[in-house]
Amino acid sequence: MKPYQPIAKSHDASHLGAALSLALAALLAGCASSAGIQAQSAVLTPQAAGLAQPVGSAALPDPLPEDWWRGWGDDPLSALIDQALQAQPSLKAAQARLRRAQAATAGEEAASGPQISASADATRQRFSANSIYPAPLGGSTQTLANAQLAGNWEFDFFGRHRAAIEAAVGAQRAAAADLQAARNLLASQVAQTYVQLARLLAQRELAVQALAQREQMLGLIRQRVDAGLDTRVELKQGEGALPDARVQIEQLDEQIAAARHALAALAALPPNSYDALRPDLRHLKTLPLPEVLPADLLGRRADISAARWRMEAATQGVGAARAQFYPNVSLTAFVGLSSIGLDRLVEAGSRQAGIGPAIHLPVFDAGRLRAQLRVKTADLDAAVESYNGAVLEAVRETADQLSARQSIERQRAQQAQARDAAEAAYDIATQRYRAGLSGYLTVLTAETSVLSQRRQSVDLQARALSTQVALVRALGGGFVSDDNR
Repeated sequence: MKPYQPIAKSHDASHLGAALSLALAALLAGCASSAGIQAQSAVLTPQAAGLAQPVGSAALPDPLPEDWWRGWGDDPLSALIDQALQAQPSLKAAQARLRRAQAATAGEEAASGPQISASADATRQRFSANSIYPAPLGGSTQTLANAQLAGNWEFDFFGRHRAAIEAAVGAQRAAAADLQAARNLLASQVAQTYVQLARLLAQRELAVQALAQREQMLGLIRQRVDAGLDTRVELKQGEGALPDARVQIEQLDEQIAAARHALAALAALPPNSYDALRPDLRHLKTLPLPEVLPADLLGRRADISAARWRMEAATQGVGAARAQFYPNVSLTAFVGLSSIGLDRLVEAGSRQAGIGPAIHLPVFDAGRLRAQLRVKTADLDAAVESYNGAVLEAVRETADQLSARQSIERQRAQQAQARDAAEAAYDIATQRYRAGLSGYLTVLTAETSVLSQRRQSVDLQARALSTQVALVRALGGGFVSDDNR
C-alpha cells in the first residue's frame, strides 16, 4: 500500500479551487446585462421652440396672480369661479389623483426601510410511524406551535430603491401640476362661458331695441298709408320686419338659457341656479397682459411642468429598471419560539433565533429584465416627446392668442368707424323718409347695416374678453412651478 501523499492532495485542491473560480467567472459573465439599451429622444430647447431669452434690460412681465379673474372687478364672476373650484367633480378627481400619487410615494419610501413582521401558528398533526420520526413521536398526534418575529432590510447599494422613490416623487409632482392645470382650465371655462352669456344678453338687448324701433317705424308707415303717402307695399314690408325680430329674440333666449345651464354645470349646481344672472360686458375690465411671448413661459404653465415631472419620473424609472441587473443584498433575522405541543411553547428551550445576509444576482431570466428595461426606456422616450409636444403647443397657443388680441384691437378700431357711419346713414335715411324724400326700402337697408354693426361691436368686445381669458390660460393662469417658488 502506498504511503499517504499530502502534496498530491494539495495539488488536487488547487485544481478544484481553479475550477470553482473558472465556474464563478463564467457564471458572472453569463449574468443578465443592460448593455445597448438607451433612450432615443432629446428634450426640445427653449430656443428651438422660439423662446430665446430677451437681450438687454427688457423686463419680463410679472406672473399673473393665481386668482387672476378678480382683476376683472366683477363680483358675480369671482363668486361663480370660487363655487366651481370648490364643487366641480373634475377638479375633485384631480385632487384624488394627487392623493393617490402622494400615497404611492409614501409606499416607495416605506419599502426602502427595515421591514418587521410577526407570525404565530398552531397545527395539529399526526406523525407517521414509518417515517423519519422515532417513537414516541412517530405514530402520535401532536400540536406544532410557532411564534416568531422576522425582519428584513435590503441595502440599496445600487440605487434601485432611491430611483423608485424619485420616480414616485416625480409622479406626485406631476399630479400636483395637473391639479393646477385643471384648476386653471376650469376657471377659464367659467370665464369664457360667462363672457358668452354677457354677449348673448347684449345681443338680446340690441334685438329688443331693434324690435321697438321697427314697431315705431310700422306706426309711422301706417300714418303715411292713411295719409295716402305710402302704399300697402311699404306696410307689408314694415309688418314683415316684426316677426323676424321676434324670431331673433327667441333664438337668443334659447342660447342664453343654454349658457346659464352650462355655468350651473361648471359650478356643480342645479340647471336653473343662474337664471337671474345678467353679466354685463361693459363691467369687465381689461387685464394687464404681455404683448410678446415671455421667455419664462415654460415655467408658468402647469401642463408643461407636469410633462417635465413625468419625464423626470420616467428617467428614474429607467434607473430603477437598470438597477435590477445588479446584486440585491439584504439582511434577514428572526427570533421566536417553536415547540411540539402548546404547553411547551413558552419554555426556554423553545427559543430560536437566526441572522444572516443574503445576496441575489440575476443570471439567466430569458430576457425578462432587458424587456423591462426596454419598456421603461420607451416610456422615457414617450415622456420626452410628450414634453416636447406640450412645449410646442404652448408656444403656438400663446402666439395665436397674442396675434388674435392685436388683430381684434385693430378690428375694433375700424369697426367703431363703420358703426358710426352706419348710425349716421340710418339717421339721415329716417329723416328723409319722414320728409317724403326717399322710400322705406332705403330706411330698411340703412337699418340692416346699423343692426349688423351693433352686433359686430358686441361680438368684437366679447371676443376681446374671450381672447384675454385664452391668453391668461396660455400664460399659465398664475401657476408658478415648485422650482420657481
